[in-house]
Amino acid sequence: MPIDTWFPLAVSRNLLTPDPALHERMVAQIFQWRGDLWANPSGESAWTGDMNGVALVHEHPDFAWLRSQVEVEALQFCQALGFQTEALQLWIQRSWPVVSEPGQSIGAHHHPNAHLSAIYYLNGSGDPELGALRIFDDRPRNELVPGLAVGYGEVIAEEAALNQAWIDYPPQAGLLLLFPASTRHGVTENLTDLTRLSVSFDLYLTARSATELAPEYLAPPVNRWSPIQLR
Repeated sequence: MPIDTWFPLAVSRNLLTPDPALHERMVAQIFQWRGDLWANPSGESAWTGDMNGVALVHEHPDFAWLRSQVEVEALQFCQALGFQTEALQLWIQRSWPVVSEPGQSIGAHHHPNAHLSAIYYLNGSGDPELGALRIFDDRPRNELVPGLAVGYGEVIAEEAALNQAWIDYPPQAGLLLLFPASTRHGVTENLTDLTRLSVSFDLYLTARSATELAPEYLAPPVNRWSPIQLR
């Protein structure tokens, strides 16, 4: 029986190959940023730089190559989605390292401050036990009865492609992923004895010009915003 599937979530993936010496510098810098800290406030949560004062990784010279790769991929991703990028200005809003030790994970969340999210893995061989990116479907259109896709009782087969409650992307060294920032996602528990390393990016879209006619729902460029001083 022919079945059409519409309204897909888009996730961009590309395998990058950094210079080995540069890769080692990025890894070393991430561990230097983390220092003696082992985790976020909960020991079960991986250490994330954005909660520990390290949220501008893209400004560090050792990450200039990665920044340029994210910029290129983000533009191509938006173009693939049908955006006319000549009318847009993409901004890297913030970026931070993530260090996941054995037994650590990251709970489900989304990034309401941003429009586009990116993740780059510095290690991994495709083994999901190192801690996979889990992307959730919060609008399961095909479960028919609300809750069945994530419920108990095995009413829907686990392998049913048209009723997946989530999809996992296992970490792989050099893998760069991009997806809408509004998408709920998390990281599964690191079940190995290895440390998982990645860098996350938040990107923001505005109009390219503040004076020309701009789309109604796009904010003007950030450099044309006016701060309100405390009084």
